[in-house]
Amino acid sequence: MSAEPAPVAVPRVDGRVDRGDRNRRALVEAIVALIDEGELKPSVAQIAERAGVSERSVFRHFDDVAGLHRAAADLQLERIAPLVVDTPPDGPLAGRIERFTARRAVLLEANSHVRRAADLREPFYPELRRILDQARWALRRQIEVTFAPELDVLEDRDRALVAHALDLATCWDAWEHLRQYQGVAEDEALAVLRRTVTALLAARPPDRVTS
Repeated sequence: MSAEPAPVAVPRVDGRVDRGDRNRRALVEAIVALIDEGELKPSVAQIAERAGVSERSVFRHFDDVAGLHRAAADLQLERIAPLVVDTPPDGPLAGRIERFTARRAVLLEANSHVRRAADLREPFYPELRRILDQARWALRRQIEVTFAPELDVLEDRDRALVAHALDLATCWDAWEHLRQYQGVAEDEALAVLRRTVTALLAARPPDRVTS
C-alpha cells in the first residue's frame, strides 16, 4: 500500500491585518471619492465617515494627514493610468494631432478635481510635489514621442521652444484656465487644444535677430 500523503499546512490568516488593509484602502478611496465630488479639502471626520471607520483609526493607518494624501495621489495615478495612452509617431500629422488631443482632453477632464485639490497642497508637501512632477514629465514625454518626426527636423533651440510650447498648451493648467475660468465647454476646449497644437507644429521658426 502507498503511504498516505502528508497533510498540507494551511497558513493562518490574521484577521486583524486583513481588516486593517481593508480599512486603509477604504480611507484612501474615501478621500479620492470626496475630492471627485468637489470637496477639495475634506476633513478627517468626513474621510472617516465616508470610509466607515472612526476618526481615531485614521492615524492608526497613517502617520499624518500628509501620508493619507500621498496614498490618495498614488491611487489617483493608478486610476488614470489606463487614460495615459501614447499616440505612435507614425502616420499623417493631422491624424496624430486628432488622436493626441482627444486622449489628452479625456485625461485632463477626468483628473480635474484631484488636480485642484493637489494644487492646494503641493507647496507644502514635497512628496506630493515629486508625484506631480513625475506625472508632468510623463505627459511631456508623450509630446516628444508623438511629434518626434516634426520636432526632430528642427534645430536644437527651436525644437526645445516648440516642445515647451506644446507642453504649455496641453497641460492641465491650460485646460483648467479654459474650463474653469473662461467657462469653455469641454468640446470647445478640445477644439482649442487641437487648433493650438496644429498651429504650433505648422509654424515656421521666426528669424533670429542678430545684433
